[in-house]
Amino acid sequence: MKISGNNLFVTAMKKEGVDTIFAYPGGMNVSLLDALHDAHGIDLVLPRHEQGLIHAADGYARATGKVGVCLVTSGPGATNLVTGIATANYDSIPLVCFTGQVPEQLIGNDAFQEVDIIGVTRHIAKFVIMVREREMLAQRIKEAFYIARTGKPGPVLVDLPTDVMAELGSTSYPTEVNIRGYKPNTGVHIGQLKRAIALLKKAKKPMFLIGGGVNLAHAQEDLTEMAEKLNVPVVTTVMGRGAIDTAHPLFVGNIGMHGSVAANKTADECDLMFSIGCRFNDRVTGNISKFAPNAKIVHIDIEASSISRNVTVDIPIVADAKMAIRKIIEHTKPMKHEEWVKEVMSWNEEYPLAMDVKAGVSPEAIIRTLNEVYADRDTVFSSDVGQHQMWAAQYLKLDPTHRLIQSGGLGTMGFGLPSAIGAKIGCPEKSVVSISGDGGFQMNIQELSTAVCQELPLVNIVMNNNNLGMVRQMQTLFKNKRYTITCLRYHKSCKGKCGTEGWECPEYSPDFVKVVEGYGSKGWLVTKDEDLKSTILEARAYAEEHNLPVIVECSVSPDELVLPMIQGGASFDDIIY
Repeated sequence: MKISGNNLFVTAMKKEGVDTIFAYPGGMNVSLLDALHDAHGIDLVLPRHEQGLIHAADGYARATGKVGVCLVTSGPGATNLVTGIATANYDSIPLVCFTGQVPEQLIGNDAFQEVDIIGVTRHIAKFVIMVREREMLAQRIKEAFYIARTGKPGPVLVDLPTDVMAELGSTSYPTEVNIRGYKPNTGVHIGQLKRAIALLKKAKKPMFLIGGGVNLAHAQEDLTEMAEKLNVPVVTTVMGRGAIDTAHPLFVGNIGMHGSVAANKTADECDLMFSIGCRFNDRVTGNISKFAPNAKIVHIDIEASSISRNVTVDIPIVADAKMAIRKIIEHTKPMKHEEWVKEVMSWNEEYPLAMDVKAGVSPEAIIRTLNEVYADRDTVFSSDVGQHQMWAAQYLKLDPTHRLIQSGGLGTMGFGLPSAIGAKIGCPEKSVVSISGDGGFQMNIQELSTAVCQELPLVNIVMNNNNLGMVRQMQTLFKNKRYTITCLRYHKSCKGKCGTEGWECPEYSPDFVKVVEGYGSKGWLVTKDEDLKSTILEARAYAEEHNLPVIVECSVSPDELVLPMIQGGASFDDIIY
């Protein structure tokens, strides 16, 4: 018996355990969608834009640990995935993106909605391929899922010409993968690990620097066990936050541009930096020549090319984070660093995270209220990108039942709402809260309709400071308060009049409460801290009663800054506190 490539695709999805496909229809995937029409056990989710679609698949993958699956048409359908592919690639998120393509005989002829999506995405995805032979379809799909989820995870794009998908062929689907040249590391070099442990034994001021790789490896419990056994303070990157309970006595804080003074000072004074699953990007290191000036550096990462790429290390170890941590626990005895830990923790007391609120609602109060309201709930927080993201990373309490997903490496505005949608679809039993700014929320605001149609009780916190806050902060601190195109209340009639006596700023647009009402749900506006808790509780109850997304808009002063801050390219010596 022979079946079409479209029908084999359905078989493949079932074999790979796919239960949700985020899809948008078009001319080059309509036959494939027709094959999926009666596929039991596979839900098709229709977002309102392909960028929202891939961010939703990304949020699904981050929240569940499974591969997120996308299906779009050719041309603009495919190119609208580009930002989401790059977002997932920077953060090592496993996605498989299927794109329809014009028939092979039309490729290269400027056919309608033809785009060389393989060429476009080659350098922003883990792997890309066009299936040119029907008999290779099953093998290519199997390989795509394998590559996406193994080694350092990442997005894979598979381009599917319509003629190949229409062709009849075998019904078989492979059970194994053997790709020449792709052999993900599955062990730990014990010799290198023992050298690293020897440095740990000698160190007087060691620290663990933990990146997102530990979260991706689901090694949170292992990390905590190791830190407690060795009595070493733990500092995380923004993406590594939550790898250890933020209330744990060995947790110092986040490192880097908007990290705490204590965390950055720990890196500045340690004599051994033991890094696991961290890329050492510029937001972490600042001026590399002044980064961790007194430290030997051990770097454990699953990808060999990440080691010594940015920071030259003393002992490189290529390994899965969870496996390496287990081996460290196995090969070490309990250690004592009480005086060092006490010194490090005293810096948090000396330089605590706190805000001096100018007006309106305090961003710190918003996050602390979320901590209180969701303390007894298994919760996924999804952040957009901007000041609110850094406030969330500073003040959210994270532990095994409270997680934060966010766009770290690419810093993609518009990520928050659709990724929350994907997280809620993947984890319907969990509470999901989206935290956004007024700028980022508008970038994919149309996905409110997706949340309404999917009947998702999401609570969307929108911190509205009437500005593109993070860039405005840079303009405040480093550009003499020359606020070029960061004010979202700016109208053409404002030109030359901004800040002059008697000039009144135009009303802010849009009214988020009315917008969500237009989508068939409800919103609330909060203008003072004391109304936060009651409003969020009311909003959550409404969302859960009606299975609808809601908005809680919080009026935040545009003058609020994310501090501490180290300017890009500067060092800890230049921290603004």
